[in-house]
Amino acid sequence: MKHVYQYAYVDGVAIKRSNMANIAVTDGMAADAVTKLLDAGHEVDLEPSSLDGFDAVVIRSATKMTPDAIAQAPNLKLIGRAGVGVDNIDLDAATDAGILVCNTPGSSTQSVVELTIGHMLASTRHIATADRDLRQGNWTKKSLRGTELSGKRIGFIGFGRIAQGVGRVARALGMELHAFDPYLPAHVADAENCEIHADVADVFRLCTHISVHCNLTDETHHLINRDTLALMTGIGADGTDCGNHLVSCARGGVVDETAVLEALNNGVLASCALDVFEVEPAIDNPLLNHPNFHGTPHIGAATKEAQQRIGFEMADLIIDFFNGTTPNSVVNKSVLIE
Repeated sequence: MKHVYQYAYVDGVAIKRSNMANIAVTDGMAADAVTKLLDAGHEVDLEPSSLDGFDAVVIRSATKMTPDAIAQAPNLKLIGRAGVGVDNIDLDAATDAGILVCNTPGSSTQSVVELTIGHMLASTRHIATADRDLRQGNWTKKSLRGTELSGKRIGFIGFGRIAQGVGRVARALGMELHAFDPYLPAHVADAENCEIHADVADVFRLCTHISVHCNLTDETHHLINRDTLALMTGIGADGTDCGNHLVSCARGGVVDETAVLEALNNGVLASCALDVFEVEPAIDNPLLNHPNFHGTPHIGAATKEAQQRIGFEMADLIIDFFNGTTPNSVVNKSVLIE
């Protein structure tokens, strides 16, 4: 195939692009999406031993694109994050190397929305605990009195696409929506009937149910901690003694897990459910031994539908990129000039 070269600039660094590329896929990709890349003339390696010699790499959360990893891949022009969070990519190092970073921000939204709601219902109705008890031969009906979500306030830490989706379901269940998101335009919150607060502490003071939906940054690291959790009252807006409940399907590290375990032990939290952990895999995490905790192994986007959408969105943006079109989901600054 004849190579047609074009150039993009990332912060003043020129990137030569070809319409046929060698693509490494490190954490898996939907088979149909791989086929689409192959049909477009690209070469795909699903088990690369290194990234040297590849023009693009498709990663999920398991692969860490550190400065060293980026330095060892001198031909890279594109890092495709199959998913939303990019905290496993050193964006400064990528930009310095002239590499575009793109993600697939909308493809997994519905799947994460549904898992979040599932965790919230499992927490307040003791579904995980009841299942454990039954498997151990214990009929604990009398001790597993739950509470309703209806009539309670839910507080969102971050109110982007996923949080807004959770909010629509929560509102349909009869919950009142509150959020802390300093970057959200006011009209978006108004459209979702959600009250935005300028201080994260106000959300914890008001709400008995907290759902985390922000990226992991220096600013948000351990944003949910001993002090913020201590502000929660455990009394619902309807007057019910419902306890405090925390769910996070966002990014590990936003929640201080040591503080959560302490809050579960002293009764500040009635329950906590996490899909993401500060250290993964979280096999030896002490939270796993607490009866009022339940978790999942980072499966927010792990549905057939989401994986298909993510794969095709990633394939499309790779094809577009090497055909000379800058993808819409570029995370670091890029300007296509030719």
